[in-house]
Amino acid sequence: MIDEPRSYRETWQQSIDEPESFWLNAAQGIDWFVPPRTALAASSSTAGSARWFPEGELNTSYNALDRHVIAGRGNQTALIYDSAMTGTKLSLTYHELLGRVAKFAGALRANGVGKGDRVIIYLPMIPEAIVAMLACARIGAIHSVVFGGFAATELAVRIDDARPSVIVTSSGGLEPGRVVEYLPLVQKALTLSAGSVRTVIVRDRESIPGSAADFTGPGETVWLDWATEEDAAAPADPVSLRSDDPLYILYTSGTTGNPKGIVRDNGGHAVALNWSMSNIYNVHAGDVYWAASDVGWVVGHSYIVYAPLLVGATTVIYEGKPIGTPDAGAFWRVVNEYKVQVLFTAPTAIRAIRRVDPEFLELKNYDVSSLTALFLAGERLDPETFHWANDGLHCPVVDHWWQTETGWAIAANPLGIEALPTKPGSATVPVPGYAIDILDSKGKRITKAGKDGNIAIRLPLPPGALLGVWGSEERFASAYLSAFPGYYATGDSGHFDEDGYLFVMGRTDDVINVAGHRLSTGSLEEVLTLHPSVAECAVLGVHDALKGQRAAGFVTLKAGETIDHDTLARELVSLVREHVGPVAAFRDVTILDRLPKTRSGKILRKTIRQIVDGEPYTVPPTIEDPTVLDALRLAVHAAAPQHQP
Repeated sequence: MIDEPRSYRETWQQSIDEPESFWLNAAQGIDWFVPPRTALAASSSTAGSARWFPEGELNTSYNALDRHVIAGRGNQTALIYDSAMTGTKLSLTYHELLGRVAKFAGALRANGVGKGDRVIIYLPMIPEAIVAMLACARIGAIHSVVFGGFAATELAVRIDDARPSVIVTSSGGLEPGRVVEYLPLVQKALTLSAGSVRTVIVRDRESIPGSAADFTGPGETVWLDWATEEDAAAPADPVSLRSDDPLYILYTSGTTGNPKGIVRDNGGHAVALNWSMSNIYNVHAGDVYWAASDVGWVVGHSYIVYAPLLVGATTVIYEGKPIGTPDAGAFWRVVNEYKVQVLFTAPTAIRAIRRVDPEFLELKNYDVSSLTALFLAGERLDPETFHWANDGLHCPVVDHWWQTETGWAIAANPLGIEALPTKPGSATVPVPGYAIDILDSKGKRITKAGKDGNIAIRLPLPPGALLGVWGSEERFASAYLSAFPGYYATGDSGHFDEDGYLFVMGRTDDVINVAGHRLSTGSLEEVLTLHPSVAECAVLGVHDALKGQRAAGFVTLKAGETIDHDTLARELVSLVREHVGPVAAFRDVTILDRLPKTRSGKILRKTIRQIVDGEPYTVPPTIEDPTVLDALRLAVHAAAPQHQP
């Protein structure tokens, strides 16, 4: 293996100038049944759907499990399961996890599942979710994980699109204060779906009623018990797959119509994620890595399941919340108990902890000195939250930016290559493999530092990015490739500063136009979080008969704050005037107990905007708590745009 360049700049430049040698070198970190001779298929040089390592054959499950056991590390812990909901704790070594995966892969095979067949996995945060994913990968089946507890109508849409032969599910999931029974949802989805699902395999949970024996149909669907099937199965060996054979489909929300099924390959995915662990996160074999997410999201796919196991680390799967299970010390307990070295979560989780425990009182009960870094992604990290976490945890806090479509980081501070100085509000620099330009609305490059535009990635996309949209090449092209020829359009806006640091300010539709002045909602949110009483905020553009749009702010308060709401509103308006200027024409402030969010922590900005503007809306299937929308409606109706200085 050739030596890696030592600095970030050298590494990034080589990845852009010499992608063939760069990625072939990275591919040596994977065990191939048939090694690739070339990195990028010739036809992919400017294509949106790049084919990486075209001659290569491998198996992702083998790379995540077997090779570590063969190398003599079978007794190392592969997976730690910690359920704050039930108090259950479990560890599996690489040898034990391999045994379970091979057996369940055999159970799938015994039920007629083979290469190219789709399997929907509808499970809570339990070890079986990882087992099922790796079992599919082992036999070449394509898994599609659907967030446990998704509405039956949404599950039916995914059944119709993916056409699975098998659904793997559980009797239910646990949320604070409630039990979500999955089996009635699955049965309803099957009834609503036009697809024909041959088999449903059910993992019973003692604390939740319902089992395979309680359900039949519809039609020819057979309901089977997980434990019975696993016990009876012969272990399955890993099959050899082409690099561009699909590994999984993961559905992401479309702006219109049905969700898009993002397709990930085997080879590029394995190479990119394996490379990312050591070079971005500075995580190596034997380290303990915790992505506090859900397997139903892309972070869960990439950094709960695949990346940590590919590199031979120990991964943590946590069933709980950052607060309320039982308190704001939940994350610090897990870090302390398992000596977690790198924690990856969403800014909203850290903001939730900050809101309840702004003085880090819960942290004093635990030793978190094992932490070498906190990585955050999913929403923009505001500078105030960055400083709070940085000062309290005494380890690098890394804001990095990526998307479901890319599968791994587009921009980050690459701690494993070179720890760069941090700039609050910035995702730092483009990750090697990504050539990023800022474009104006006509597709012309913006070279002026600090000037916002459309963030776009030059084609071809690096390994690990989406292979396409399931069943729709046209949808792939129209969604990502048509806006700026030769580029992948991220749909995000932002700018580079004079040092080449990338600032992602928000979605392009979060740029608002106030009387002809374009304003970034992200920059306005930064200002609002400067106020010592504000825990979280969202700023968005709402309809204004005179100006076209106006900026409206929605804020939550830190725990224990008793500031008068009118006083706070006036102070926030003054802050915006001071930092942005009167051009923002900012005067609307609504104070809420909670902001509406998805289960992955993203603020539902579009839904807030629709409610404020009085437009029809549907309750998003990803919403964490629908009752928050009721409170929002009441607050909006009670508040006119009256907060003026």
